[in-house]
Amino acid sequence: MFKGLGALGDMAGMMKKAQEMQTKMAEMQEELHNIMVVGEAGAGLVKATASAKGDLKSLDIDPSIFNGDDKEVVEDLILAAVKDAQAKAAERAQDEMTKLTEGLGLPKDMKLPF
Repeated sequence: MFKGLGALGDMAGMMKKAQEMQTKMAEMQEELHNIMVVGEAGAGLVKATASAKGDLKSLDIDPSIFNGDDKEVVEDLILAAVKDAQAKAAERAQDEMTKLTEGLGLPKDMKLPF
């Protein structure tokens, strides 16, 4: 009697999955604020800690690098540590997104959010 409505059932399933994905993505975005990564420069003399969202949280500088006229070296090390932390944050966020998409049965290489 209702031939051809089978696709509507598939559509409802897809909508449910989309809502589930939206909820999990919101949860993951919150979790990224709590996941910390540490970037380093100068063999660990400068360390920058950032959230997986890329927000810089702290900076740790070994006092031994403050020798007189080394201002440019210190600045370069700080910049390198911050960039390292940001790169690790982006990588960690992508790893978390991959876990989410795989858990929902989406293709591994699918880039989210769109």
